[in-house]
Amino acid sequence: MTSVLRGGVDLGGTKIQAVVLDADERALGQARRATPATGGPQAIADAIAETLLEAAHAAGAAPTELAGLGVGTPGAVDRAAGTVSAAGNLDGFQASVPLAQHLKDRLGLAVELGNDVGVALDAEARLGAGRELRSFVGVWWGTGIGGGVVLEGKRWLGRSAAGELGHMVVRFDGARCPCGRRGCVEAYAGRRAMEQRARELVADGRRTKLFKIMERKGRDRLTSGVFAKALAKDDELAHELIARAVRALGAGLASAVNLLDVEGVVLGGGLGTRLGPEQSARIAEAMQPHLFVPARPPAVRVAALGDLAGAIGAALLVRDASAR
Repeated sequence: MTSVLRGGVDLGGTKIQAVVLDADERALGQARRATPATGGPQAIADAIAETLLEAAHAAGAAPTELAGLGVGTPGAVDRAAGTVSAAGNLDGFQASVPLAQHLKDRLGLAVELGNDVGVALDAEARLGAGRELRSFVGVWWGTGIGGGVVLEGKRWLGRSAAGELGHMVVRFDGARCPCGRRGCVEAYAGRRAMEQRARELVADGRRTKLFKIMERKGRDRLTSGVFAKALAKDDELAHELIARAVRALGAGLASAVNLLDVEGVVLGGGLGTRLGPEQSARIAEAMQPHLFVPARPPAVRVAALGDLAGAIGAALLVRDASAR
């Protein structure tokens, strides 16, 4: 008998989110842990496996009961080869990593890989905030800035790298992006770049509660939760960094809308879902002066599936693979 249970993992720069879905796409169990910052691909693969096992346990299922595992990952994904490369926010993933084989060896499951933002967008298009939109741009605001485009209900892949909103240039000769280029949206709005900017300003004498909050939370990075807490405490630098990020996101998204004339924008990712209820309106406002048709702005919505969008979308890869 074919199993109806499917595992999905959203691999991010700071966290790994796993979920087990049933045949009706309901989450029966989930688990989450921090992404290892050191140890390279093997440490990350081990953490993915452990997180999935924890989610399966929460669902009351043995790993052998799963039909397969889908993983949404940053970087360039070769689904046929089962490899990931050019994932700058993951330790050791700059070169090609056979992630699918690592996980198959550890778990004994068939493994499907997909782009992290792409699979999250697929989930939102089928089950979440994009269900009523024929076309939209997705922006995943997290450690980096991921993006994707859905046209007529289907994700536009281009030649395999479409939708990289985070690497649209919003300022010539601007801040250095983790990708190595200058002036990208991610150089201003990515959590990693925002943390680097905060550290530079603190070294120059700026005061902030950000790093004290980080230490109290037992974190070694400025997570979305740290930023949310600092904003609640009215920290001046946190407000400044978020405002800078919002301006960059607004300019980049407006340019994408000018090109494609989509109906909406779906905002997800760690920072996007955590700060979205307040910041989505500010992003819409930041887009307005850059829109070619300002009288007809796109709807800006927060991802309805929240932190589970990527993991749910990854689990859908297993269903889609079985249907091929």
